[in-house]
Amino acid sequence: MVSVACDTVASGLAGLVVTYVRVALQQGRSRVHRIPGIPSLRRDLRRRFVPRDPVAREGHWGVASALSGGSSAEPDACTGLWSDACDLGDLARLHTRFDAYRKTLKLAAGWSDRWTATWRFGRTPVTCSVRNLAEVEAARSRPVRRFTWRTGQWHRPGLEYLVSTDRHHGFESFEEELLLLMADFVGDLEEALAQPFRLQFLTADGGRVEHTPDFLLLTGSGPWLLDVRPAGRIRPEDEVKFAASAEAALAVGWNYSVVTGWRRRVVRIVDALSAGRRELTDQLGLQDQLLRAAASGPLAFGELVEQCSYPAIARAHALHLLWHRNLGIDMSAPLTDTSLVRLAPDNHLRGGER
Repeated sequence: MVSVACDTVASGLAGLVVTYVRVALQQGRSRVHRIPGIPSLRRDLRRRFVPRDPVAREGHWGVASALSGGSSAEPDACTGLWSDACDLGDLARLHTRFDAYRKTLKLAAGWSDRWTATWRFGRTPVTCSVRNLAEVEAARSRPVRRFTWRTGQWHRPGLEYLVSTDRHHGFESFEEELLLLMADFVGDLEEALAQPFRLQFLTADGGRVEHTPDFLLLTGSGPWLLDVRPAGRIRPEDEVKFAASAEAALAVGWNYSVVTGWRRRVVRIVDALSAGRRELTDQLGLQDQLLRAAASGPLAFGELVEQCSYPAIARAHALHLLWHRNLGIDMSAPLTDTSLVRLAPDNHLRGGER
């Protein structure tokens, strides 16, 4: 009787915890903190309990469509997308409608001298014209404003570790955390600067508006200025700010994008591969075995690891090689033992490790 009672109480408590987590996450007041050693716990909880807009971000597309009576097929699913050859633009859903708001900006001759950007170095703010934006030593700067922490706020700041920089970087929301994870995965990231500068620009009606972009990514192919906003939360005033940021970036030869979400399956696959992103000792030589097996042509993931001397251990090393792009996987299908894996064309190593 005692054991039955204990089981009943335990089941009841578990149900209460699940209910609390579901309600807290839906209301944006999550108290579920990251547990050391389980970096993807919060992402897993959100995927389990938070209803997602399948058009705005990667999520339970099939579940949402089934509940609404629609098809489970996503119209823009990535087809034939290999993980070793993709970049951030291939993985993200990018918003471009702000181009129509360019006419609301004051872009008369000399506008890049009148528009300004304020950076922060230590405690000292430094202001320069947009024309001189590329001359700033951006890598030495600090966030132009601090992240907010208060009871009841609808977003949750935190820190995300990046292998590319070997340190933690701040984010203000779950969407920004995903952007950092994806930027770390695509391979050529050198530095990620959150809240890099405050842009002050002029509008056609004579107004002066301020906007702080979410990230400035310094990559091997050049700087990439980014804003992160779910598609359903973009307002007309945001479009004006995005258009101004795009003009400022274009003036100095930077890329600019607004990320509204991620293509189907991309988040789950990259999140799974991130389990193997840290340094991994290979005393059994399994990574060489995997590379030699993959050199013969694309193989199913399960078949690839079975060709190694210790298949169970080889799975962890396969994820490591996939994250570091020595191997590539077809991201057009869920990550399973039937997923095709190939040897990366250049089989490059990053950071001196595999």
